[in-house]
Amino acid sequence: MPSNGTSAGMPSGAGMPSGAPANLGAGPIDTSWRRPGSWSLRAKLVVSMLALFTVITLISSAASVVSLNRYLTGQLDDQLRTSMRALPPGLGGSVTNDRHDEGRGPGDEGFIVAVVDGVQWTRPRDTITSDQIAVLEAAGLGKEPADLNLGGDLGLYRVMASSPNSSTVVYVGLPKSRQDNAVGNALRTALLATLAGLVAMAAGGLWLVKRNLRPLTRVATTATNVSKLHLSSGQVALAERVAPEDTDPHTEVGKVGLALNELLDHVGDALNARHESEQRVRQFVADASHELRTPLASIRGYAELTKREREPVPASVVHALGRVESEATRMSSLVEDLLLLARLDAGRPLDTAPVDLTEIAINAVSDAHAASPEHKWRLDLPDEPVIVHGDGQRLHQILANLLANARVHTVPGTTVLTKITREPGTVRLSVHDDGPGVPSELQKSVFQRFARGDSSRNRAAGSTGLGLSIVAAVAGAHGGTVELSSKPSDTTFSVVLPAPDDASSTPTWAARVTP
Repeated sequence: MPSNGTSAGMPSGAGMPSGAPANLGAGPIDTSWRRPGSWSLRAKLVVSMLALFTVITLISSAASVVSLNRYLTGQLDDQLRTSMRALPPGLGGSVTNDRHDEGRGPGDEGFIVAVVDGVQWTRPRDTITSDQIAVLEAAGLGKEPADLNLGGDLGLYRVMASSPNSSTVVYVGLPKSRQDNAVGNALRTALLATLAGLVAMAAGGLWLVKRNLRPLTRVATTATNVSKLHLSSGQVALAERVAPEDTDPHTEVGKVGLALNELLDHVGDALNARHESEQRVRQFVADASHELRTPLASIRGYAELTKREREPVPASVVHALGRVESEATRMSSLVEDLLLLARLDAGRPLDTAPVDLTEIAINAVSDAHAASPEHKWRLDLPDEPVIVHGDGQRLHQILANLLANARVHTVPGTTVLTKITREPGTVRLSVHDDGPGVPSELQKSVFQRFARGDSSRNRAAGSTGLGLSIVAAVAGAHGGTVELSSKPSDTTFSVVLPAPDDASSTPTWAARVTP
């Protein structure tokens, strides 16, 4: 196996960040170490091929080297046996000096040692010392060749022995140096071939895997593009589809592409049906709200007119007319809120003009103080005016609703702080109170329509449950966002609106405010 992280095909983590598809064939492989389970498919395929190639190559190379070693050893053994059979017949009798060079030996690199009645005879002469002969005699050699280290300059030899008679022992040996050199060369060649094959396999495998995974990469790209579409609301056009060449049902990738296209068709149909249903509901709400405004105004007018009659009216009738007028007023407010939300949902543009938020904050807090003098109303405004572009009436409604929310859902004596702060490219308008806070289970849905609180956020003042949803809708229409942070004695509603960093002017309220 190659070492981790250095080969061209070794991965580690060719994956995808958050929201992106796995690396299926495009871009370089990340070389930082990650667990194999998080590797990309391309990396897994390349590493698997390299691992399989390495194992097969090492096994075949080891088998070749072992086979070569056995073959060369067999050759040495055959030479030894041939040399033993070709010994001079006189070695079985007496040894004379004139016969020292007779007979055929095992070659120039080998040796023959004969010990006859304690007398030693060697060929070639002076090839082997008496100490090495002693090693031969002590080794207990027989007719089967064996490896023996003779030491000195000779080293490792392949040696066998024979006893023609009881008084004679003949030793024949051949060096193993050539065999060891041949096996070593074969082993080095196998290792170099394995390394070269790994490099070639990594480059070729990477190219092949990348080429074969291109269809899957295109399918993943289509899925990624769809995941980036805004599908939560509005008219949705799912134009993204997998290309026809990647939807062949006879291939695995084609099956995935075909299934993805069918899924996108179903999702597109469902989204269009949802949008049409929403449009019908919005249109109904808008039409109903618009139509209800006139009869509600008539009811309020007739109730007020009846109370002005000069003729005496029973007290019960006066009370009933008062209740009719009160409920008509409340219902008119609800209708106006629904109509505003319907218009915002329909995407109707708001008026756009430079608006001084500081003036809006002063006026809204003044109105809130008049409505509930028992609360402690505080202002924290920057020295310079804060200018945003938007609909002044709707922005005033945002702050009025936030202050009304704090007034209705907190007890008298609660401190309510209205604060405006400038941030890079934005303006933050926040309303903080030290009341009981918003229940944790309600915080996720507090900006939804008709959201209701528990007893600490009651309807004693006739809340419709639409005030905060209007805040979120108007802020969104201005390109802003809403936030909530709440715990007991620390609740903050914030509206973040886009604003130029250098927007400033002389505030129109400066001459009207007493320090």
